[in-house]
Amino acid sequence: MIKFFLMVNKQGQTRLSRYYEHIEINKRTMLEAEVIKNCLSRSKDQCSFIEYKDLKLVYRQYAALFVVVGINETENEMAVYELIHNFVEVLDKYFSRVVSEILNL
Repeated sequence: MIKFFLMVNKQGQTRLSRYYEHIEINKRTMLEAEVIKNCLSRSKDQCSFIEYKDLKLVYRQYAALFVVVGINETENEMAVYELIHNFVEVLDKYFSRVVSEILNL
């Protein structure tokens, strides 16, 4: 099950966040800071799946933008990895040139 969905830039600023279970605002900011730090500190050679506390983080980088999804232990990481790419493709179709703009940042 997906717990949250984040879009973050390389500076660590959250551009979009969506939570699928209630988390208090102060806990959200702490969670986002830790998740962002974990994802941004990894090199491109490392795996896009991270075990974090009782969650798994699946992230994908598009130029200066990171898309991070927090899932529970039973969710399929590869399916979520492809979901992220499909989400970006849908944004591209709907708004036109999203992918090319993201890649040209």
